[in-house]
Amino acid sequence: MELFSTFGALYLNEKDFAEELKTELIRKSIHMLIALVPLLASLLGASITLAILAAGVLFYSFAEYQRKQGRSIPLITRITYAAARQTDREGVILGPITLGVGAMVSLLLYPAPASIIAIYSLAFGDSISSIAGKLFGRSRFPYLQGKTLEGSLACFILVFYITNHMVGAFLPSLVVAGVATVLEAVPVKDLDNIILPMGSGFAATLFFT
Repeated sequence: MELFSTFGALYLNEKDFAEELKTELIRKSIHMLIALVPLLASLLGASITLAILAAGVLFYSFAEYQRKQGRSIPLITRITYAAARQTDREGVILGPITLGVGAMVSLLLYPAPASIIAIYSLAFGDSISSIAGKLFGRSRFPYLQGKTLEGSLACFILVFYITNHMVGAFLPSLVVAGVATVLEAVPVKDLDNIILPMGSGFAATLFFT
């Protein structure tokens, strides 16, 4: 009986992990779409792009309010639920709001290429940290709500690669990647969608504008 109980527990743990990983992949796939913002800004201009982002934030806020009232908006509510972590589903899901605000702040505060680096750090650095941490994370930082060394290292490497590829400056790119990695690890839940691009954009502005 003990053997069956052990196998049963392992099966449930693997099933839970697979479900968590699926949710995280959906969540971060949506998250990475914010990387399209610099392209939109180059095609449509910053003002129109900011207006689109603001409209998106307002529409999502309305949809989330409806969800909390027990009503649903076709497609939006379903995607929100599928992309939300199990622990977040009962509360207000702020991630898409702070994601849009983070991109808007980047466009408003920083000129290119700093604004682009800030948004790419948000889109890709944060996403790879979460996915790598979920898949490979073994070394958890104390007091950082589950953040892992492996996830932070993945964030650092990717942000460094993106920044260095864009501007071709090795040491400044290391600094920007370091700032992004530290801010991504700060345990502030969805607010990292704002502080990460603000910090990495500020560091990039010091070096590249």
